[in-house]
Amino acid sequence: MLCCKFKTRPWRERLQKYKFPANIDPLTNPMYVLWLFFVVLAWNWNCWLIPVRWAFPYQTPTNIYYWLLMDYLCDLIYLLDIAVFQVRLQFVRGGDIIIDKKEMRQNYIKSERFKMDMISLIPLDLLFFKVGVKSILRFPRLLKYMVFFEFNTRLESILSKAYIYRVIRTTLYLLYCLHINACLYYWASDYEGIKSTKWVFDGEGNSYIRCYYWAVKTLITIGGLPDPTTLFELWFQLLNYFMGVFAFSVMIGQMRDVVGAATAGQTYYRSCMDSTVKYMNCYKIPRPVQHRVKMWYDYTWQSQGMLDDSELMVQLPDKMRLDLAIDINYNIVSKVGLFQGCDRQMIYDMLQRLRSVVYLPGDYVCKKGEIGREMYIIKAGQVQVLGGPDGQTVLVSLKAGSVFGEISLLAVGGGNRRTANVVAHGFTNLFILDKKDLNDILTHYPESQKVLRRKAKKMLKNSNKPKDDNQQEKGFLHIIPPRPGTPKLLKAAVFATERMGFKGLSKIRHQLKRKKSVGVEPTRTSPVPPGSPVHRRSPIPPIKPEEEEPVEIVAESTDSTVCIRVSPSPRGEEQILSVEVTAPEEDK
Repeated sequence: MLCCKFKTRPWRERLQKYKFPANIDPLTNPMYVLWLFFVVLAWNWNCWLIPVRWAFPYQTPTNIYYWLLMDYLCDLIYLLDIAVFQVRLQFVRGGDIIIDKKEMRQNYIKSERFKMDMISLIPLDLLFFKVGVKSILRFPRLLKYMVFFEFNTRLESILSKAYIYRVIRTTLYLLYCLHINACLYYWASDYEGIKSTKWVFDGEGNSYIRCYYWAVKTLITIGGLPDPTTLFELWFQLLNYFMGVFAFSVMIGQMRDVVGAATAGQTYYRSCMDSTVKYMNCYKIPRPVQHRVKMWYDYTWQSQGMLDDSELMVQLPDKMRLDLAIDINYNIVSKVGLFQGCDRQMIYDMLQRLRSVVYLPGDYVCKKGEIGREMYIIKAGQVQVLGGPDGQTVLVSLKAGSVFGEISLLAVGGGNRRTANVVAHGFTNLFILDKKDLNDILTHYPESQKVLRRKAKKMLKNSNKPKDDNQQEKGFLHIIPPRPGTPKLLKAAVFATERMGFKGLSKIRHQLKRKKSVGVEPTRTSPVPPGSPVHRRSPIPPIKPEEEEPVEIVAESTDSTVCIRVSPSPRGEEQILSVEVTAPEEDK
C-alpha cells in the first residue's frame, strides 16, 4: 500500500554502538561499581535468606518455585561476574597496566578469588533430587564474600562522605548477628520442642519477630529471660551470652572507630580552639580580640572544613601537589597581568608556594607606608582600597579574581612601599605569595625575571604618571597661589588700539605675554619702561615700600588724540577701563 520503502539500520549495527568494553579499569570505571552492587545484592540474598529458610518454616511446597527462581537468578549473576567481568579487569605488573585479553584471563584464573568463586558455585543443588529442597545445601554461595569487601572499597573511594556509609555498614553487621542468633534460637526451640519448656519459643505470634526480640535481649545482655531447664538449653544460653558479649563489644569498638575517624577534623578544630582560648585567658587578652580570634576559627572551619589545607598537601608527592595546585589556582594566577608571558613552568612552581589566608571584616590587609613583601590574590570576598585626606575614603573596591600588591614583589623604582590602606570588606579569603618565594623561583628562570622587571617598570610608570601630576598640582596650590590673569578689558583695548595704529600699546602686550610665559607676575611698583620719544605717560604717584598702592596703566597715541587708562576699582578685584578721545589741533 505504500509507495516507498523505509530502510532501517540492521540490529547488528545498533548493537555495535553499545559494544561491551574489552578491558575494564576497576579503579575508575563507574559501570564496574554498579555491577558490583548487583553482585552484592545477590550475595546478601543468600546471606540473609538461607539461614531463615533453614530454621523457620517459611519454605513450603506451595512457594518453593519462587524461592528457587530467586536462587537461580542469583546464581546467574555469579556466573556473569566470573565469565564476563572478572576476566576483563586490568591489572598492574611491574608498573605496567596490562590490557591484553589472554593475560587478564590468566591473571584472574591464577588468583585466589577465582578459586573462591568456583567453590561458591559448587552444584550441591543436585542433591535436591535425593534429599529434597534443603536451603542449607546452598551454603557455599556465601563464600563469594570477596566481592562484598571490594564493593565497599570502590564505593568509599567515590563517596564524598564515606563515613556515613561506614556507619550504616557497621549497623548492618550488628543486625546480621542478631538475625543469625534469632535463627539459632528457633532451631534450638524446634529441637527441644515448641512449648516444651518455659525457655523455648512458645509458638505464639510471629515466630521471626519473637525470636529476634529474644536475640536482642540475649546479645545485649538486657536480662529478664526465663532460665534454661535442660542441659542443652544451659549450654546454648552460655554460648549465646559469651558470643553476645564478644560480638557487641566488637561492634561498639568498630562504631567508635568509624565515628572517631569521621569527626577527627572537628576534634582537632575543637582542641585548637580550646587551647587558644585558654592561652588568651591566661594572658588576659582583651575581650574584643578574643572575640575576633574565635570568629576566625569558626569561619575558617565552616568555609574550608579544616584549619590548614597545607597539612594534606605535605602527604602527597610533588607531582600530585602540582596537579591539585593547577586545578585550584591556575585560573586565578593566569589572569594576573604581571605574570602573562612568563614561562609556564615558572607559574607552576609559583602555584605551589601560594598560601590561603582568611581575613575578618575590617582587618587591614596592608597599610600605607609599610614595606611590601607579599602579593595578594582575592579568592573569595571583597577588599576596599582607602585613601583621601583622612585615609578613610573608599577609592576602589576589588572583588574575587582581582590582584593587588604585585609591584611590591619586585621593588621597581622604589615601589616596595604600600601606597594605600587595604581593608577586608566582609570575610575575605586571599592567596598570598611571598617575595622570598618568588625570588627563589626566579633564580632558575632568568628570562622570566627580565620580563617581570620590564613589565613592572611599565605598570609602575603608567599607574604613577597621572596620579603624580594631580597630586603635585593640588599639593602646591596652598603654597603658591595662582597668578591672576590679564584683565579681559585690557586685552580688548590693547587689541583694538593695535588695529587702529597705536604702536605704544603693543609693547605693553608683548611684555605681559613674556611675563606670563615666564610665570612671574609683573611688579606693580615698577613703571613701564619708556617706548618711543613721542610716547608720554601721566605721572605715577610715589608708592611707599610698606604699602602696596593700586596701579594705574595709561597709554596715549602718537598724536595725543586717544588716551586709554586702566585703573583698579575701589570695590576690590574689579578694574575700570576709560578711553578719552580729543580732537586734533589745527595748524596755525
